[in-house]
Amino acid sequence: MKTNHLHFNTSIGVLKPESIRNKQQACPFCDRDQLKELIEVDGPIILLKNKYPVLENTYQTVLIETDDCHAEISTYDVSHLHKLLRFAIRHWLEMERTENYQSVILFKNHGPLSGGTIAHPHMQIIGLNDINYEENLEHEVFQGISIEEKEGVKFTLSTKPKVGFYEFNVEMDDSGYVEVFGEYLQTAVHYILHNFPFKASSYNLFFYHIGRKIVAKVVPRFITTPLYIGYGIPQTPNNLAWMVNDIKSKYF
Repeated sequence: MKTNHLHFNTSIGVLKPESIRNKQQACPFCDRDQLKELIEVDGPIILLKNKYPVLENTYQTVLIETDDCHAEISTYDVSHLHKLLRFAIRHWLEMERTENYQSVILFKNHGPLSGGTIAHPHMQIIGLNDINYEENLEHEVFQGISIEEKEGVKFTLSTKPKVGFYEFNVEMDDSGYVEVFGEYLQTAVHYILHNFPFKASSYNLFFYHIGRKIVAKVVPRFITTPLYIGYGIPQTPNNLAWMVNDIKSKYF
């Protein structure tokens, strides 16, 4: 039977540690000697099976980005940034190529409004047995006002955002990682956390493999608008052009 819903195992969910709000919680990713079921280790970067696989009919992995619990994409030096993104994208696409799943998702949560539970910088790569995420996408959500384009990589601000308000897109061909891609991602995250017109402490980073393109969407997170929760109606702000010019003036 066709489904668009993932089933969440609550008996596993209640066991998960929470260190974003609970600062007394010991970080499970800092105690590296206790990590189990490692898939690949590359210096401070570790890919392992998720100890708490709360999503049924999936294969869940966690990608620990660094051994610095207080670091974050906007603070990484460029060499680590590129190493991390090459590592993450390679494993994501390799899992796709197994054809064991309807689709494979790669994403990151950061901050108290992101939906995550562990503060330590990490991403997740999840193989979905029953759901093809692309069926839920309208490609117009990746279109937007150009911020900059270089070396075949496009950096835009969505004019028809998926959830609403401000969503940044970075797009490149899937033929190989281009360092400008990572630099644009870092710029978007830095802008959200440090130069956004509204105080922002949280964001999500989502990756999509569509046709021959890899697209990353960086979404600042606030309390989700009730119009989207109740009716699925996204809102587009009237100051997109101003924001594009603000980013250009600060970063380019």
